[in-house]
Amino acid sequence: MAERLIGALDVALKTLTGSYRHASRANPGRELTDSVNDAERAELIGLMRVNHTGEVCAQALYAGQALFARDPETRTQMQHSAQEEIDHLVWCDEQLQSLGGHRSRLNPVFYAASFALGAGAALVSDKTSLGFVHATEENVEAHLDEHLDRLPQRAQSSRAVLKQMKQDEVDHGQAALTQGGEVLPKPIRAAMKTVAKAMTATAFRV
Repeated sequence: MAERLIGALDVALKTLTGSYRHASRANPGRELTDSVNDAERAELIGLMRVNHTGEVCAQALYAGQALFARDPETRTQMQHSAQEEIDHLVWCDEQLQSLGGHRSRLNPVFYAASFALGAGAALVSDKTSLGFVHATEENVEAHLDEHLDRLPQRAQSSRAVLKQMKQDEVDHGQAALTQGGEVLPKPIRAAMKTVAKAMTATAFRV
């Protein structure tokens, strides 16, 4: 447990300070550009800030879940998904920097809340924790679809990034069910969606 706690602290520090400098995969939008005007750029920065914050929350969720997972296979699955999410975190940060935007100033708050949710789900049971992953990824998939619709037409680089992120999130959600996760009750999933909307509305501006 001591080693796991140190690992969880390491994840938090790297996520919140932007110390994850390299992704395991190349940025999908590296050969493309976001040819946007000033108004479109402001909208695009807000959208990518939300996506970056979502990846901060993903790292926190997986860290909390891995810390208290009972089954070593469940812990390994959480850590594997978290590793792929690091790619998303780095890609979104790269897109923000290229656009001249900044990360959400509320990321430490969102990280702490997400870590607590992940840890709480894991303390209930591994099945609940995996079900929480599935429900979260469902929300993220819907959120990415909305952002893909809202992206300026000429934001080709950011569009490529979000499309790859969406595919990865679908895979993570399905992997959680395959691992033994249970589908959470509708009221819980609805509450998760409401919380997610509040987070995205705040991160877009701050």
